[in-house]
Amino acid sequence: MVDIEASWKQYLEAEFSKPYFAKLTESVRQEYGQYQCFPPGKLIFNAFNLCPFDKVKVVILGQDPYHEVGQAMGLSFSVPQGVMLPPSLQNIYKEINKDLGKPIPASGDLTRWAKQGILLLNATLTVRAHAANSHQMLGWANFTDAAIMALNAHREHIVFMLWGGFARSKKRLIDTNRHCIIESVHPSPLSANRGGWFDQHQFSRCNAYLKAQGLDEIDW
Repeated sequence: MVDIEASWKQYLEAEFSKPYFAKLTESVRQEYGQYQCFPPGKLIFNAFNLCPFDKVKVVILGQDPYHEVGQAMGLSFSVPQGVMLPPSLQNIYKEINKDLGKPIPASGDLTRWAKQGILLLNATLTVRAHAANSHQMLGWANFTDAAIMALNAHREHIVFMLWGGFARSKKRLIDTNRHCIIESVHPSPLSANRGGWFDQHQFSRCNAYLKAQGLDEIDW
């Protein structure tokens, strides 16, 4: 059985018995047995375990985990304390600074975001070392799409922050009458420096929406 937080297990249990999930589990086991893969096995479902289903207020969707040693921790865009900030996270912090005036943290560990109700979800939950998107075809998207659809169906007033073309392709899974979508280009330097990332005020817009629903704002 998958070691995942109890409230998520309730909504995703049907996925665990589907043929694709058995095949996915076997493929991931083989990859971890033959190659160096990230994140560590015990952190594959970290996003779910730190942010229970009924606590989710915001979803930030990434594509796949960081693929260099010591970076991936099962939370999209997050790296452990003491690891150099990746360029995308630097741009996220810069925009929060511009938008809300908050100082730029030295640490890239976003656990404190997860504990406030931000589901830091990668569409693909594992990756082979030094090979971006190497596990994209294993079947993880079936599972993570199911998680998004469960939130869409069974919760109200979630903010989905969709950055870049890949994340924006998930709009089809979200009822915009019941949830808020905030979209922009990806915060990677390649995308952000072309325009459409900075000065979008998406973090203050997120908080304004939450406040309007009577929910606590995020301490970004």
